[in-house]
Amino acid sequence: MAKPPKSKVAEPAAPAPEKRDAPMRIAKAMARAGLCSRREAERWIADGRVSVNGKLLRTPAVEVGPADKVFVDGKPLPTAEPPQLWRYHKPKGIVTTHSDPEGRPTVFDKMPPEMPRVISVGRLDFNTEGLLLLTNDGALARHLELPANGWVRRYRVRAKGRVSPADLAKLKDGVTVEGVAYGPIEASVDSVQGANTWLSISIREGKNREVRKVLSHLGLTVNRLIRVSFGPFQLLDLAPGAVEAVRRRILVQQLGPKASEALGFSESQAERKARHARGKAASEADD
Repeated sequence: MAKPPKSKVAEPAAPAPEKRDAPMRIAKAMARAGLCSRREAERWIADGRVSVNGKLLRTPAVEVGPADKVFVDGKPLPTAEPPQLWRYHKPKGIVTTHSDPEGRPTVFDKMPPEMPRVISVGRLDFNTEGLLLLTNDGALARHLELPANGWVRRYRVRAKGRVSPADLAKLKDGVTVEGVAYGPIEASVDSVQGANTWLSISIREGKNREVRKVLSHLGLTVNRLIRVSFGPFQLLDLAPGAVEAVRRRILVQQLGPKASEALGFSESQAERKARHARGKAASEADD
């Protein structure tokens, strides 16, 4: 007798990204305008440098919207720059943080002077190299980082030791290492060179040092780790240390219409109607 088909458990859908014109905490609005980080914004508020609608702020627990008049040091809050995304080829030996207590060089120290203030989409650790996505928009960063969006992170890995295809195949069901549960991992051997094995690894969550810890669990010691893609965005021939903007059209295609509209990359239906109405009115005026 035929076995009944197994029921599939639906994966949770990714939450819709927050709209750019929605009310937001004052510190977030200041960060989005490119003035400072959220933490710095909270310190500026405590120092009495920020006012909203003519009243000096004493707490960051305030939401502001497009109609509110925000002043910092007596000057109007700058208009937030349009959201952008960049590909960056992170070299080995720099950290993905804005400041390092050990004084090590950071990704953001290496940005060209014409770059606006940016944040990273996730992180790559000190000894990991390859593709790092950067953006000037926190909402976009959070949307791209969500595991629920299902964007795969792919790596090329050089590790000392040997591993069997059977052990790698078991990773497809996930694995728990030192009490941490890791989701499904796709892994295969590309080649063997002396004492080292080159592998291709694909993960979806990107937990802290995930690839290194999982391969160590299998008896391999990672000595080179290169991220070659994040979702549809690839490292390709981008030179180490180089940064390149992702074209807006490509980003809209990859995000989809709903996320693109919410994140400010494309017009809403109401905005399109208003633009068409303005165009029609201008045409009639010319007649």
